[in-house]
Amino acid sequence: MEETEMDTAPGETAAPPQAPELSLLMVRLLKGVLYREDDERLWSHLLRLHARVRELAGVLLLELVLDEAEGYAFLKSRPQPEQAYAEAHLPRLVARRHLSYSVSLLLALLRRRMFEADASGGEVRLVLSRSDIVQLLQVFLPDGTNEARLVDQVDATIKKVADLGFLRRLTAAAGSAPGQAHYEVRRILKAFVDAQWLSEFDARLAAYRTAQADGGQQGEAGDD
Repeated sequence: MEETEMDTAPGETAAPPQAPELSLLMVRLLKGVLYREDDERLWSHLLRLHARVRELAGVLLLELVLDEAEGYAFLKSRPQPEQAYAEAHLPRLVARRHLSYSVSLLLALLRRRMFEADASGGEVRLVLSRSDIVQLLQVFLPDGTNEARLVDQVDATIKKVADLGFLRRLTAAAGSAPGQAHYEVRRILKAFVDAQWLSEFDARLAAYRTAQADGGQQGEAGDD
């Protein structure tokens, strides 16, 4: 009779094998946001395995944020003091980011446009041209900003917001104006700029205007 190898000690129960879909989900979520429209198959796996994903994420001091209606999911750090990470000798897997004044301002303005679009009952997908975004920001930029500097500043801000995952540049459509880029505002913005934050929007814009008048270049801190 042939002997078989055992990976567990006597009396221990072997752990159930992990579904390959679960491994794919964890890797994808640790890399960033999972959108339903980008991978319908993986999204269906998430809906089926979300309880196990939450369990595994918890081991890493992370939480799963899953919005089925909007079609996105991501991992965020649990709301624990920094001391908890230090005592556990664990690095933050989701970095905290400090947002510049211009990036914070654009996120606020985009969230407001999204709120207005949702309230109007129009198209759920919010698409803005680069000119639209320039008009949103131009009101809050210092008077006397020359055209070249304005272009550079706006483009840098758009790029940063796109890098953060809140804007997606779209492929140019037939008949569109040459050089006129269009961007989709990703619905995940709602998870970071919530209703309470939006209700204080006017006060925040007043603070932005004050910062502009004072020549401030740094806005509020933002977290993933």
